[in-house]
Amino acid sequence: MQKKVLFLDSNHPLLHETLIAKGFHCDLFYDKSKSELLKLIPEYHALVIRSKFRITKEIIDTAPLLECIGRAGAGMENINVVYAESKGIKCVHAPEGNRDAVGEHALGMLLSLFNNINRADKEVRQGHWYREANRGVELKGKTVGIIGFGNMGTAFAERLKGFACKVISYDKYKKGFGNEFVQEVSLEQLKEEADVISLHTPLTDDTNYLVNKDFIDSCKKQIYIINTARGKCLSTADLVEAMKSGKVKGACLDVLEYEAVSFENIEADKLPEPFQYLVGSDKVILTPHIAGWTHESNERIALVLANKIAEALQ
Repeated sequence: MQKKVLFLDSNHPLLHETLIAKGFHCDLFYDKSKSELLKLIPEYHALVIRSKFRITKEIIDTAPLLECIGRAGAGMENINVVYAESKGIKCVHAPEGNRDAVGEHALGMLLSLFNNINRADKEVRQGHWYREANRGVELKGKTVGIIGFGNMGTAFAERLKGFACKVISYDKYKKGFGNEFVQEVSLEQLKEEADVISLHTPLTDDTNYLVNKDFIDSCKKQIYIINTARGKCLSTADLVEAMKSGKVKGACLDVLEYEAVSFENIEADKLPEPFQYLVGSDKVILTPHIAGWTHESNERIALVLANKIAEALQ
């Protein structure tokens, strides 16, 4: 029997093309409503999602043939993984696919912040030539603390090689990972030494608002914060409070806890107050959740995920 794969979100064509070449039947139903898809799911052996669809216990219970759920990307928070695996369903994702893009993006944001590139670019375009006001900060000699040393944290550490900075990392679930790029430390040591703290964790109960007022206050130095992980790993209100006090000197944010809000339909003055502060600060670099969003990563994610789904369906 030919096994069937249902695509609930659009993906790079390589994903379904690779699965078809491996002998699977693929249906690309990106535009169907949720109610329509719920009626179809019981017929399929695998589901492929990105971000817009949440695979709950109730959905899993309607799918007697389901063997695999594939998520095109890194995070798995929109899948009830524990329940799925208790039913013998394999849950796979593709963090290997966009690790390099995230590492490069995190480094690019940090260098832009340290060297006032965004602000200076805007000023020059307006005819202003402010050199002293844009005197930068060097990465050399700084200590960069990475929280979470999976694919993304590792890629960021690798990109920092050559900048003559010290790289340390803490991972609650991983030990013995120190190598030529990074020194493994406790969370307490990371807070003691870090000038820059970069988040590379999934969103779980342990990491929800991991970086909050207590966390920031417990850091010894004034710090810079990078978040290319998940918005709710960082309390925006507490970040803003720390920026106002000077405890946080700057932030690079590719993700925000407000991402579920449709900004397109909200007037600027009605956005959450902490977000308004971030928008108005030249000590903040903001991007719209694109750290892993490159042409190359799009292809790699598709190929990695296709191979993992095919293996799960054997």
